[in-house]
Amino acid sequence: MLHSFVTAVSEISGEEPDKTAFYVLGGLLALWAVAVSALGIARHDDFPSSDGAARGIMGITVVLVAAAMASAVITA
Repeated sequence: MLHSFVTAVSEISGEEPDKTAFYVLGGLLALWAVAVSALGIARHDDFPSSDGAARGIMGITVVLVAAAMASAVITA
């Protein structure tokens, strides 16, 4: 009887969406944060070296954050 109840509840609730995209994008964002932090600590005098480099770092960061947020909302 318990087995049939669990089966019925699982069919009613449906399957959970695959969260692989969120895990991958969140992991990439975390790795990016560690890399940027390490570069900032190692080269604190001249990091980023130019305005273009600063814009590039900010652009990559914005894209990674937006992608991780979107995948979190989509797979919620």
